[in-house]
Amino acid sequence: MKALAFAATLVTGAILLYGTMDFPAWGDPQSPAATHLASYFIENAVPETHVPNLVTAVLGDYRGYDTMFETVVIYCAGLAVIAVLRRSKKS
Repeated sequence: MKALAFAATLVTGAILLYGTMDFPAWGDPQSPAATHLASYFIENAVPETHVPNLVTAVLGDYRGYDTMFETVVIYCAGLAVIAVLRRSKKS
C-alpha cells in the first residue's frame, strides 16, 4: 500500500512539474500578468473602487470572495488543529 501511495505521489508531482514548464520566467516583464493586468489595476483600481490604497482595492474589491474564502479555510484549519490537539479532561 505504501508503494502505491509513493507511486501516486511521484506521478502527481511529475504532472505538476510538467505543467510548470509553460509558465513565464520569474519576474519576466513581458509576462501576461505584467503586460495586461498590472497596468489595468494601477490605472483603474482607485477610480473604480474609491479606495485610496491600491493593495487594499485589489484585495478587498477585486478579490473579495477569494480573500474571504481563504480566511474561512485558515479558520477551519485552526479549528481542526485545536480539535485534534486538545486534551480531554477525564477523571
